[in-house]
Amino acid sequence: MSTNKRNLKRQKETPDSAGGKQPKLTGGRWRESGWLLKEVTELRRAAQGCEFNKKRLRYLSDTQKIRQGSDGVLYWMSRDQRVQDNWALIYAQQLALAEKLPLHICFCLVPRFLDATYRQYTFMLKGLREVAKECKSLDIQFHLLSGEPGQKLPGFVKDWKFGAVVTDFNPLRIPLQWIETVKKHLLSDIPFIQVDAHNVVPCWEASEKLEYGARTIRGKITKLLPEFLTEIPLVDTHPHAASRTAKPVDWEEVLSSLEVDRSVGEVDWAQPGSSGGMAMLESFIDQRLRLFASHRNNPNCDALSHLSPWIHAGQLSAQRVVKQVKREKNASESVLSFTEELVVRRELADNFCFYNHNYDSISGAYDWAKKTLQDHAKDRRQYLYTKEQLENAETHDQLWNAAQRQLVLEGKMHGFLRMYWAKKILEWTASPEEALSISLYLNDRLSLDGCDPNGYVGCMWSVCGIHDQGWAERPIFGKIRYMNYAGCKRKFDVAQFERKYAAVKETSNKDTKKSV
Repeated sequence: MSTNKRNLKRQKETPDSAGGKQPKLTGGRWRESGWLLKEVTELRRAAQGCEFNKKRLRYLSDTQKIRQGSDGVLYWMSRDQRVQDNWALIYAQQLALAEKLPLHICFCLVPRFLDATYRQYTFMLKGLREVAKECKSLDIQFHLLSGEPGQKLPGFVKDWKFGAVVTDFNPLRIPLQWIETVKKHLLSDIPFIQVDAHNVVPCWEASEKLEYGARTIRGKITKLLPEFLTEIPLVDTHPHAASRTAKPVDWEEVLSSLEVDRSVGEVDWAQPGSSGGMAMLESFIDQRLRLFASHRNNPNCDALSHLSPWIHAGQLSAQRVVKQVKREKNASESVLSFTEELVVRRELADNFCFYNHNYDSISGAYDWAKKTLQDHAKDRRQYLYTKEQLENAETHDQLWNAAQRQLVLEGKMHGFLRMYWAKKILEWTASPEEALSISLYLNDRLSLDGCDPNGYVGCMWSVCGIHDQGWAERPIFGKIRYMNYAGCKRKFDVAQFERKYAAVKETSNKDTKKSV
């Protein structure tokens, strides 16, 4: 079969192709499968020796000098679970090279995290297994620790005589608490350094305050992109071997011993790990990027990147994604739209969670939104559903049910429908507080990219008007933006989407459980 025919076949089989007419691609370049990894490897090698921008890091400790007589440098991997295109690991290796020390990586596996289930944990662990394998090939020691970082990490650092600890950045409350606990218990003469390896522009550089919306942060980020949107150097074989090696990880044992809810199983469309993320990025560039600007809001058209699980899990670098997408010269409008979503909107979500401690609560909403929701809290609801009814897609609205079934079956929901989905939960529950709680629970429990700033901001936008403005007042919603079924019908073929997910109504739960 020719490359052209293979690519066309692969396009027809993508998971979001909703059985309708897919827009024709014009002006595309068909390339052999695997071209992206080859290109990226060359770009990384060409960037070797580039200077690390110190604005990407901040010292969490008073001391900045590596402890003398130590046995290595440790990168505590948390949010950014990859070897390549990881500024935190790049900096840790540079520190180790300067001191001629071995390089170690550790990951602390906590028994539970928010409402994450077996679905997210297996995706994460299979990605970490890939990290461990790559570390072995690069003479970097990989350690999997079991337990809370605050309880495990300080003793581990002391026992292994590490001279510096580098970690990555996460704006959510629990990871920030981990950082504070580790900082409190680390020896005072060990530098503790945090690198924002997740955002293109580091969160603390993009803004020093809570931004009101995309319009207030967009200019700040755009101004800094030339400084931070650089090529990323290779993490290469480490020349200083460790005399003491890490304990081998029994990955099958780790997976079987997980205590999380196993009723939400794995999905088959998303291959975990950086290799799976790169393959999905390649297919996006080849097959869907040129459709993004014009068709991204149509759930029946396969025009999205599908990259959010890998970016959320840190298995794929957003900076790498943007760099590669910007190299495409025949899709300028889509490149602009995609960059807005991936950089501006995603970094706005980090800004919101970092500077607003109540990022998942009605109390974290704007004053106007809190007032209007309170004013209409007692409004009569035509329909009231329980959390269980919503999770089981048992509502009168077949479009909402179809979107929920997609989330249950595939661990994802089309971006346009996520807004409709959350706003209907506000309309069909007894209070705004209950609506926000249920939408966050379902997203964190079922979505591969749950437990993420994007998810919190998406639900807060839908229910509480975060990063939005007041609209015409109406029952229940007050001045919160309203969405309805008729509006969706004007946007896309609703019946087509309903038919696709109606067909899996009875089998979705069985298939999900079978994959555990």
